[in-house]
Amino acid sequence: MKKFISLLIALAMVLSLGTVAFAADYPTKGISVICPWAAGGGTDACLRAFCDALGRQLGQTLTVDNLTGGGGIIGHQAIADADPDGYTLGMITFELATYNALGQSELTDLSYDPLCRVNTDAAAITVNAEWAEANGITDLATFIDYCKEHPGEVQMGGSSNASVWHIGGGYLMNETGIEIQMITYQEGAATAVQNAAGGFIQGVTVSLAEARSFIESGHLICLGVMDAERNPSFPDVPTCAEQGYDIQYFTQRGLALPLGVDPEIKAVLEEACAAAAEDEAFVEFMNNNGQTIAYQNSEDYAAFLAQSMIDVPAAMEAVGLVEAAEEPAA
Repeated sequence: MKKFISLLIALAMVLSLGTVAFAADYPTKGISVICPWAAGGGTDACLRAFCDALGRQLGQTLTVDNLTGGGGIIGHQAIADADPDGYTLGMITFELATYNALGQSELTDLSYDPLCRVNTDAAAITVNAEWAEANGITDLATFIDYCKEHPGEVQMGGSSNASVWHIGGGYLMNETGIEIQMITYQEGAATAVQNAAGGFIQGVTVSLAEARSFIESGHLICLGVMDAERNPSFPDVPTCAEQGYDIQYFTQRGLALPLGVDPEIKAVLEEACAAAAEDEAFVEFMNNNGQTIAYQNSEDYAAFLAQSMIDVPAAMEAVGLVEAAEEPAA
Protein backbone atom coordinates (compact mmCIF):
# COMPACT_ATOMS: atom_id res chain seq x y z
CA MET A 1 0.00 0.00 0.00
CA LYS A 2 2.80 2.40 0.91
CA LYS A 3 4.49 1.64 -2.41
CA PHE A 4 1.25 2.37 -4.25
CA ILE A 5 0.83 5.72 -2.47
CA SER A 6 4.45 6.58 -3.21
CA LEU A 7 3.91 5.80 -6.88
CA LEU A 8 0.84 8.05 -6.95
CA ILE A 9 2.79 10.88 -5.34
CA ALA A 10 5.66 10.40 -7.78
CA LEU A 11 3.24 10.35 -10.71
CA ALA A 12 1.58 13.54 -9.47
CA MET A 13 5.00 15.21 -9.20
CA VAL A 14 5.91 14.16 -12.72
CA LEU A 15 2.62 15.47 -14.08
CA SER A 16 3.09 18.71 -12.17
CA LEU A 17 6.61 19.14 -13.47
CA GLY A 18 5.35 18.40 -16.96
CA THR A 19 2.76 21.14 -16.67
CA VAL A 20 5.36 23.61 -15.41
CA ALA A 21 7.69 22.67 -18.23
CA PHE A 22 4.86 23.04 -20.72
CA ALA A 23 4.02 26.53 -19.46
CA ALA A 24 7.68 27.53 -19.41
CA ASP A 25 8.17 26.39 -23.01
CA TYR A 26 4.97 28.00 -24.29
CA PRO A 27 4.36 28.53 -27.14
CA THR A 28 5.81 25.58 -29.02
CA LYS A 29 3.52 25.78 -32.04
CA GLY A 30 1.26 28.15 -33.95
CA ILE A 31 -1.76 29.78 -32.32
CA SER A 32 -5.29 30.04 -33.70
CA VAL A 33 -7.04 33.38 -33.28
CA ILE A 34 -10.81 33.57 -33.81
CA CYS A 35 -12.37 36.64 -35.44
CA PRO A 36 -16.19 36.80 -35.10
CA TRP A 37 -16.48 39.11 -38.09
CA ALA A 38 -15.85 38.81 -41.82
CA ALA A 39 -12.55 39.36 -43.58
CA GLY A 40 -12.13 42.92 -44.83
CA GLY A 41 -13.87 44.64 -41.93
CA GLY A 42 -12.30 46.81 -39.24
CA THR A 43 -12.07 44.04 -36.66
CA ASP A 44 -10.41 41.67 -39.10
CA ALA A 45 -7.88 44.29 -40.23
CA CYS A 46 -6.98 45.31 -36.69
CA LEU A 47 -6.70 41.70 -35.53
CA ARG A 48 -4.48 40.55 -38.40
CA ALA A 49 -2.08 43.45 -37.88
CA PHE A 50 -1.93 42.80 -34.14
CA CYS A 51 -1.43 39.07 -34.69
CA ASP A 52 1.56 39.79 -36.91
CA ALA A 53 3.06 41.91 -34.12
CA LEU A 54 2.18 39.36 -31.45
CA GLY A 55 3.71 36.58 -33.52
CA ARG A 56 6.99 38.47 -33.64
CA GLN A 57 6.97 38.65 -29.85
CA LEU A 58 6.08 34.97 -29.34
CA GLY A 59 8.20 33.56 -32.15
CA GLN A 60 5.22 31.68 -33.58
CA THR A 61 2.65 32.18 -36.34
CA LEU A 62 -0.82 33.35 -35.33
CA THR A 63 -3.51 32.31 -37.82
CA VAL A 64 -6.77 34.26 -37.95
CA ASP A 65 -9.95 32.19 -38.42
CA ASN A 66 -13.06 34.17 -39.40
CA LEU A 67 -16.00 32.39 -37.77
CA THR A 68 -18.90 34.61 -38.74
CA GLY A 69 -22.65 34.57 -38.37
CA GLY A 70 -25.33 35.25 -35.81
CA GLY A 71 -24.30 38.87 -35.45
CA GLY A 72 -20.91 37.79 -34.13
CA ILE A 73 -22.30 35.23 -31.68
CA ILE A 74 -20.85 32.21 -33.49
CA GLY A 75 -17.30 33.51 -33.25
CA HIS A 76 -17.69 34.83 -29.71
CA GLN A 77 -19.10 31.47 -28.60
CA ALA A 78 -16.25 29.62 -30.30
CA ILE A 79 -13.72 31.64 -28.28
CA ALA A 80 -15.50 30.80 -25.02
CA ASP A 81 -15.76 27.11 -25.97
CA ALA A 82 -12.14 26.71 -27.10
CA ASP A 83 -9.71 24.31 -25.46
CA PRO A 84 -8.03 26.30 -22.63
CA ASP A 85 -4.52 25.24 -23.62
CA GLY A 86 -3.36 28.70 -24.72
CA TYR A 87 -3.37 27.81 -28.40
CA THR A 88 -6.75 29.32 -29.20
CA LEU A 89 -7.74 32.88 -28.37
CA GLY A 90 -9.90 35.46 -30.08
CA MET A 91 -10.96 39.05 -30.51
CA ILE A 92 -14.07 40.08 -28.60
CA THR A 93 -15.91 43.24 -29.61
CA PHE A 94 -18.49 45.78 -28.49
CA GLU A 95 -21.34 43.44 -29.48
CA LEU A 96 -20.57 41.07 -26.60
CA ALA A 97 -22.33 43.53 -24.27
CA THR A 98 -25.54 43.30 -26.32
CA TYR A 99 -26.15 39.56 -26.55
CA ASN A 100 -27.47 38.90 -23.06
CA ALA A 101 -29.65 42.02 -23.08
CA LEU A 102 -31.26 40.84 -26.30
CA GLY A 103 -31.78 37.32 -25.01
CA GLN A 104 -29.70 36.01 -27.91
CA SER A 105 -26.93 34.36 -25.87
CA GLU A 106 -25.79 33.85 -22.31
CA LEU A 107 -22.31 35.11 -23.20
CA THR A 108 -21.03 37.96 -21.02
CA ASP A 109 -17.66 39.38 -19.98
CA LEU A 110 -17.49 36.55 -17.41
CA SER A 111 -17.39 33.98 -20.21
CA TYR A 112 -13.75 34.89 -20.94
CA ASP A 113 -10.37 35.56 -19.42
CA PRO A 114 -9.52 39.00 -20.93
CA LEU A 115 -5.99 39.58 -22.22
CA CYS A 116 -5.96 43.19 -23.41
CA ARG A 117 -7.93 45.88 -25.17
CA VAL A 118 -6.30 46.74 -28.47
CA ASN A 119 -8.39 49.34 -30.24
CA THR A 120 -11.30 51.78 -30.14
CA ASP A 121 -12.82 53.35 -33.25
CA ALA A 122 -15.41 56.11 -33.44
CA ALA A 123 -18.45 55.85 -35.68
CA ALA A 124 -18.69 58.26 -38.61
CA ILE A 125 -21.43 59.46 -40.94
CA THR A 126 -20.32 58.49 -44.43
CA VAL A 127 -22.47 58.69 -47.56
CA ASN A 128 -22.43 57.76 -51.22
CA ALA A 129 -20.63 60.54 -53.11
CA GLU A 130 -22.89 60.55 -56.19
CA TRP A 131 -26.04 60.60 -54.06
CA ALA A 132 -24.66 63.44 -51.94
CA GLU A 133 -23.75 65.54 -54.99
CA ALA A 134 -27.14 64.95 -56.61
CA ASN A 135 -28.92 66.16 -53.48
CA GLY A 136 -26.71 69.08 -52.49
CA ILE A 137 -25.27 67.37 -49.44
CA THR A 138 -21.85 68.77 -48.54
CA ASP A 139 -21.66 68.49 -44.75
CA LEU A 140 -23.50 67.16 -41.71
CA ALA A 141 -25.94 70.08 -41.60
CA THR A 142 -27.10 69.62 -45.21
CA PHE A 143 -27.40 65.86 -44.62
CA ILE A 144 -29.58 66.45 -41.57
CA ASP A 145 -31.71 68.95 -43.47
CA TYR A 146 -32.23 66.43 -46.28
CA CYS A 147 -33.20 63.69 -43.81
CA LYS A 148 -35.71 66.00 -42.14
CA GLU A 149 -37.24 66.83 -45.50
CA HIS A 150 -37.37 63.11 -46.42
CA PRO A 151 -38.16 61.35 -43.11
CA GLY A 152 -37.51 57.63 -43.14
CA GLU A 153 -36.30 57.57 -46.75
CA VAL A 154 -32.52 57.59 -46.25
CA GLN A 155 -31.05 54.12 -45.76
CA MET A 156 -27.87 53.87 -43.69
CA GLY A 157 -25.97 50.64 -43.12
CA GLY A 158 -24.44 49.36 -39.92
CA SER A 159 -23.30 45.81 -39.32
CA SER A 160 -25.57 43.24 -37.63
CA ASN A 161 -28.77 44.00 -35.74
CA ALA A 162 -28.04 45.76 -32.42
CA SER A 163 -24.34 45.88 -33.28
CA VAL A 164 -22.16 48.86 -32.44
CA TRP A 165 -22.77 50.57 -35.79
CA HIS A 166 -26.52 49.88 -35.64
CA ILE A 167 -26.67 51.54 -32.23
CA GLY A 168 -24.52 54.34 -33.67
CA GLY A 169 -27.34 55.06 -36.11
CA GLY A 170 -29.72 55.27 -33.18
CA TYR A 171 -27.48 57.80 -31.46
CA LEU A 172 -27.39 59.84 -34.66
CA MET A 173 -31.19 59.90 -34.85
CA ASN A 174 -31.59 60.81 -31.18
CA GLU A 175 -29.06 63.62 -31.26
CA THR A 176 -30.19 65.20 -34.52
CA GLY A 177 -33.93 64.54 -34.52
CA ILE A 178 -33.86 62.81 -37.91
CA GLU A 179 -35.51 59.58 -38.99
CA ILE A 180 -33.49 57.18 -41.13
CA GLN A 181 -33.72 53.49 -41.97
CA MET A 182 -30.91 51.43 -40.45
CA ILE A 183 -30.08 48.49 -42.72
CA THR A 184 -28.27 45.64 -40.99
CA TYR A 185 -25.73 43.17 -42.39
CA GLN A 186 -25.10 40.02 -40.39
CA GLU A 187 -21.65 39.53 -41.97
CA GLY A 188 -20.41 42.83 -40.61
CA ALA A 189 -19.50 46.35 -41.72
CA ALA A 190 -17.56 45.36 -44.83
CA THR A 191 -20.76 44.39 -46.66
CA ALA A 192 -22.52 47.58 -45.53
CA VAL A 193 -19.68 49.72 -46.88
CA GLN A 194 -19.67 47.89 -50.21
CA ASN A 195 -23.42 48.44 -50.58
CA ALA A 196 -23.07 52.14 -49.78
CA ALA A 197 -20.25 52.55 -52.29
CA GLY A 198 -22.35 50.77 -54.90
CA GLY A 199 -25.33 53.03 -54.29
CA PHE A 200 -27.63 50.31 -52.97
CA ILE A 201 -27.99 52.32 -49.74
CA GLN A 202 -27.21 55.98 -49.12
CA GLY A 203 -24.51 55.62 -46.47
CA VAL A 204 -23.10 53.98 -43.36
CA THR A 205 -22.49 54.74 -39.70
CA VAL A 206 -19.35 52.59 -39.41
CA SER A 207 -15.80 53.66 -38.54
CA LEU A 208 -13.62 55.69 -40.88
CA ALA A 209 -11.15 52.82 -41.08
CA GLU A 210 -13.78 50.46 -42.46
CA ALA A 211 -14.86 52.94 -45.12
CA ARG A 212 -11.35 54.18 -45.87
CA SER A 213 -10.70 52.53 -49.24
CA PHE A 214 -13.99 53.75 -50.71
CA ILE A 215 -13.48 57.24 -49.29
CA GLU A 216 -10.06 57.37 -50.91
CA SER A 217 -11.47 56.09 -54.21
CA GLY A 218 -14.10 58.83 -54.17
CA HIS A 219 -17.11 56.52 -53.95
CA LEU A 220 -17.91 57.69 -50.42
CA ILE A 221 -17.51 60.95 -48.51
CA CYS A 222 -17.42 61.32 -44.74
CA LEU A 223 -19.53 64.12 -43.30
CA GLY A 224 -18.48 63.86 -39.66
CA VAL A 225 -16.86 61.61 -37.07
CA MET A 226 -18.42 60.85 -33.66
CA ASP A 227 -15.33 61.63 -31.61
CA ALA A 228 -13.88 64.37 -29.44
CA GLU A 229 -11.04 65.01 -31.88
CA ARG A 230 -10.45 64.61 -35.60
CA ASN A 231 -8.99 61.35 -36.80
CA PRO A 232 -5.29 62.03 -37.63
CA SER A 233 -5.60 59.91 -40.77
CA PHE A 234 -8.50 62.08 -41.94
CA PRO A 235 -7.53 65.58 -40.79
CA ASP A 236 -9.99 67.24 -43.17
CA VAL A 237 -13.01 65.41 -41.76
CA PRO A 238 -14.59 67.47 -38.95
CA THR A 239 -16.10 65.97 -35.82
CA CYS A 240 -19.83 66.11 -35.29
CA ALA A 241 -19.19 68.39 -32.30
CA GLU A 242 -17.44 70.92 -34.53
CA GLN A 243 -20.64 71.07 -36.55
CA GLY A 244 -22.88 71.64 -33.56
CA TYR A 245 -23.83 68.06 -32.67
CA ASP A 246 -22.10 66.64 -29.61
CA ILE A 247 -22.13 62.97 -30.58
CA GLN A 248 -19.31 60.76 -29.27
CA TYR A 249 -19.57 57.05 -29.85
CA PHE A 250 -17.07 54.23 -30.50
CA THR A 251 -16.51 50.50 -30.68
CA GLN A 252 -13.89 48.47 -28.80
CA ARG A 253 -11.85 45.41 -29.72
CA GLY A 254 -9.65 43.25 -27.53
CA LEU A 255 -8.15 39.80 -27.09
CA ALA A 256 -9.53 37.18 -24.72
CA LEU A 257 -8.88 33.59 -23.75
CA PRO A 258 -11.36 30.88 -22.83
CA LEU A 259 -11.67 30.35 -19.09
CA GLY A 260 -9.21 27.95 -17.48
CA VAL A 261 -5.93 28.80 -19.25
CA ASP A 262 -2.82 28.23 -17.13
CA PRO A 263 -1.89 31.54 -15.41
CA GLU A 264 1.73 31.13 -16.51
CA ILE A 265 0.65 30.84 -20.14
CA LYS A 266 -1.59 33.87 -19.75
CA ALA A 267 1.34 35.80 -18.26
CA VAL A 268 3.43 35.03 -21.34
CA LEU A 269 0.64 36.27 -23.58
CA GLU A 270 0.07 39.41 -21.50
CA GLU A 271 3.72 40.40 -21.74
CA ALA A 272 3.74 39.73 -25.48
CA CYS A 273 0.52 41.73 -26.00
CA ALA A 274 1.92 44.76 -24.21
CA ALA A 275 4.99 44.69 -26.44
CA ALA A 276 2.93 44.04 -29.60
CA ALA A 277 0.84 47.16 -28.95
CA GLU A 278 4.05 49.20 -29.31
CA ASP A 279 5.39 47.24 -32.29
CA GLU A 280 6.57 49.74 -34.90
CA ALA A 281 4.91 47.98 -37.83
CA PHE A 282 1.63 47.62 -35.94
CA VAL A 283 1.61 51.28 -34.92
CA GLU A 284 2.32 52.33 -38.49
CA PHE A 285 -0.46 50.11 -39.83
CA MET A 286 -3.02 51.43 -37.37
CA ASN A 287 -2.07 55.03 -38.07
CA ASN A 288 -2.23 54.50 -41.83
CA ASN A 289 -5.53 52.65 -41.49
CA GLY A 290 -7.15 55.34 -39.37
CA GLN A 291 -7.61 53.03 -36.36
CA THR A 292 -6.88 54.14 -32.81
CA ILE A 293 -4.63 52.08 -30.53
CA ALA A 294 -6.29 52.11 -27.10
CA TYR A 295 -4.34 49.46 -25.20
CA GLN A 296 -5.47 48.25 -21.77
CA ASN A 297 -3.86 45.46 -19.76
CA SER A 298 -5.89 42.45 -18.66
CA GLU A 299 -6.99 43.91 -15.33
CA ASP A 300 -8.09 47.26 -16.77
CA TYR A 301 -9.74 45.57 -19.73
CA ALA A 302 -11.72 43.26 -17.43
CA ALA A 303 -13.01 46.31 -15.53
CA PHE A 304 -13.86 48.06 -18.81
CA LEU A 305 -15.82 45.03 -20.03
CA ALA A 306 -17.71 44.74 -16.75
CA GLN A 307 -18.80 48.37 -17.00
CA SER A 308 -19.81 47.94 -20.64
CA MET A 309 -22.23 45.20 -19.57
CA ILE A 310 -24.08 47.94 -17.68
CA ASP A 311 -23.65 50.91 -20.02
CA VAL A 312 -24.38 49.30 -23.39
CA PRO A 313 -27.78 47.77 -22.52
CA ALA A 314 -28.80 51.14 -21.09
CA ALA A 315 -27.83 52.80 -24.37
CA MET A 316 -29.73 50.15 -26.34
CA GLU A 317 -32.84 50.86 -24.32
CA ALA A 318 -32.43 54.59 -24.91
CA VAL A 319 -32.44 54.16 -28.69
CA GLY A 320 -35.18 51.51 -28.70
CA LEU A 321 -33.08 48.66 -30.04
CA VAL A 322 -33.82 46.26 -27.22
CA GLU A 323 -37.55 46.50 -27.82
CA ALA A 324 -37.16 46.26 -31.58
CA ALA A 325 -34.92 43.18 -31.30
CA GLU A 326 -37.41 41.42 -29.01
CA GLU A 327 -40.20 41.60 -31.56
CA PRO A 328 -40.89 38.24 -33.26
CA ALA A 329 -39.27 37.76 -36.64
CA ALA A 330 -41.50 38.14 -39.68
